[in-house]
Amino acid sequence: MVKLRLKRCGRKQRAAAVYRIVAIDGRSRREGKYLCKMGFYDPINSQTYFNIPAILYFLEKGAQPTGTLFDIFKRAGVFYKFRKKFN
Repeated sequence: MVKLRLKRCGRKQRAAAVYRIVAIDGRSRREGKYLCKMGFYDPINSQTYFNIPAILYFLEKGAQPTGTLFDIFKRAGVFYKFRKKFN
């Protein structure tokens, strides 16, 4: 199963991490090889970037976002666009 999850990147031992939003096989580890890079999330500066067409593509194919990404997508209105596309 494909999952949408956060992949940690940036310097080691940094107080707060920076994350990439990726589509990855559910059995892979957090830093494993990913299928597609779809965005960026910085929790300290509250910056986000989404590649909406790629996210919608993987959601249509049945990919499941993790709990944290579900909340981030919900705040950004991604699921509104997802529902609107099917209506």
